[in-house]
Amino acid sequence: MKKYKLFSPIKVGAIELNNRIVMAPMTRCRAIDAIPNELMATYYQQRASAGLIITEGTSPSPNGLGYARIPGIFSEEQILGWKKTTTAVHNSGGKIIIQLMHSGRISHKLNMAEGTQIIAPSAIKPAGQMWTDAKEMQDFPTPKAMTAEDIVLTQAEYVTAAKNAIAAHFDGVELHSANGYLLEEFLSPVSNVRTDHYGGSIENRCRFVLEVTKAVAIAIGKEKTGIRLSPYGVAGDMANYPEIDATYDYLTKELNKLGIAYIHLVDHSAMGAPAVPVEIKKMIRKNFNNILISCGGYTKETAETDIESGMCDLVGFGRPFINNPDLVERLEHNQELTQNLKMDLFYSAGENGYTDYPNFKTSDVY
Repeated sequence: MKKYKLFSPIKVGAIELNNRIVMAPMTRCRAIDAIPNELMATYYQQRASAGLIITEGTSPSPNGLGYARIPGIFSEEQILGWKKTTTAVHNSGGKIIIQLMHSGRISHKLNMAEGTQIIAPSAIKPAGQMWTDAKEMQDFPTPKAMTAEDIVLTQAEYVTAAKNAIAAHFDGVELHSANGYLLEEFLSPVSNVRTDHYGGSIENRCRFVLEVTKAVAIAIGKEKTGIRLSPYGVAGDMANYPEIDATYDYLTKELNKLGIAYIHLVDHSAMGAPAVPVEIKKMIRKNFNNILISCGGYTKETAETDIESGMCDLVGFGRPFINNPDLVERLEHNQELTQNLKMDLFYSAGENGYTDYPNFKTSDVY
């Protein structure tokens, strides 16, 4: 019987993992008033057999809470709320990293508290709409272009949030520099038309991301710091641009110099987005010496193929973890995956479509 590397232990930075299956970050909108709760702790605990869980995007700042009911980690109440999740996952033998996601221009004031502002590298309105609990779907507004003071403050917020994550007993921090949110907004000339030293050249557009990454790595340890990237992604109205390859070539070489634990590379082609070219994946693999996590449309067999070939070290699974909380066991023992995915409940507020999916061994009905 074939022995799969997918189920073998591996060390990611400072974290010893039982297997190479990663539960990918997925926004689920259950954090009422942006505070993690018992329901969320149950959800993550149910999936603790993953080698590594990466949480849903969690804002480092009140300004980054652009979606309805997403969590933050900038207040004492949020730290205490997240401790419920980290305790539950650790008690079940799992490891969990928090993803810090500042939503940037992908935001709406109806989802945000009084006194906050929607900020971005430049005052460029994204196309599209966002759900608000108050008025349902609304157009994205035009963000405020960040001042030099805003940039310094926001970097400090990332550092404080990372320290808060360690205080909440997370095993590490992932910086969300993908999917059209604030960090990626700096990388792209589509959303960044600044004329100061944070815009224009590739080096300038990468500066904010690299400064935030370095500051977080210093604050909590580079061995506990990772980053998510989505070259060729189109989420958040991020059109492709001629310098994509050169941008990510430079960025990943600089990230390698920082010695962070991992890069998490996401390819959304399984959901209809342009594929990340194989040449780009190989380039990033060559540029970055530490762990590479690959995510996007994987099966057990394709995951094993990419790990065995050296294209990546771990593989992230997203939606299959929603309706298969025991995904690792199902894959390892060749059990059928349920296809009963309640997409209409992805972003609702309650337990339905969230913590009510059965394990294989507790239900024979699919």
